[in-house]
Amino acid sequence: MFWKKKPKYQTTQITKDNFEELVLKSEVPVLLDFYADWCGPCKVLGPIIDELAEENEGTALVAKVNTEANPELSAHFKVKSIPTLIFFNKGEMTERYAGLIPKPNLQEIIDEYVNTVDG
Repeated sequence: MFWKKKPKYQTTQITKDNFEELVLKSEVPVLLDFYADWCGPCKVLGPIIDELAEENEGTALVAKVNTEANPELSAHFKVKSIPTLIFFNKGEMTERYAGLIPKPNLQEIIDEYVNTVDG
């Protein structure tokens, strides 16, 4: 029915327990969004990350890291401000950005990694 909202896509949450398996051993490029629930810019970026996660499912992993719940990961990657976006390719950290980045720009970066993996 047209008045029913489709269920919200559940973006993968990365923790210290699943980081190695989901990020370092990933066969596809990974984009991690380091965020906190209280962060204003993170609330703006969050829905964009959710859309990218759903739209790139199967070709790239777009996931979130709650900095409050995972201080070890935040410390390991020296996350000083949020949102911080970190790209991984073949288990290696390749790029990082702090602040808001428009969705088309993020998709362009994801596409570059996906095309590199395929090519």
